Amino acid sequence: MIDMEIDFRALAIAARAVADEMACSGDCKAGGVGAALVSATGIIYTGLCIDTGSSLGFCAEHAAIADMLKHRETQIAGIVAVSCEGNILPPCGRCRELIRQVDPANWHTRVLVAENVVVPLSELLPYSQASEPSQLGASIPGEPSCVYPGT
Repeated sequence: MIDMEIDFRALAIAARAVADEMACSGDCKAGGVGAALVSATGIIYTGLCIDTGSSLGFCAEHAAIADMLKHRETQIAGIVAVSCEGNILPPCGRCRELIRQVDPANWHTRVLVAENVVVPLSELLPYSQASEPSQLGASIPGEPSCVYPGT
C-alpha cells in the first residue's frame, strides 16, 4: 500500500490545466477532460482525452498513465479527472481496470470521484480480485443456486 499524503486540490488544478477542448479534425476532438496522477515517488503526471468518431480515442487517465509509464513508474498513489468545465469525474470502468492492472499496489490507489470524496480503487472495483465463487459471498436466501453443465 502506498502511504503518502496527497494534495488532491493540487492534482485537480494540474488536471484542469490540461483540460481545454480543441477540435483536431471533423472526426476528432481532444482535451475535453484532463487527468493528473501522483506516483508513489511523488511525481505528478498528466494527460488529456482524445475523442474520435470511430471510438479509437482514449480517456485522460490513460494518457496520464502512459506519461507515468514512459518514466518507468507503475505505482499510482492518487488520481483525478476533471472536465474542461472544472467538474471532477470518476474514472470509467476501462480506466479503473487499467489502473489496477498496471501494478498490483494500485489496488489501493486513492481516487477523487467528486468534490472532497476520495475512495480507494478497491471500492470502485470490489470484485476484481475474486477468483473463486466462494470469494463473492453467499447465495441469496430463497434463490436457486446456479447449476452449470458438467458439474
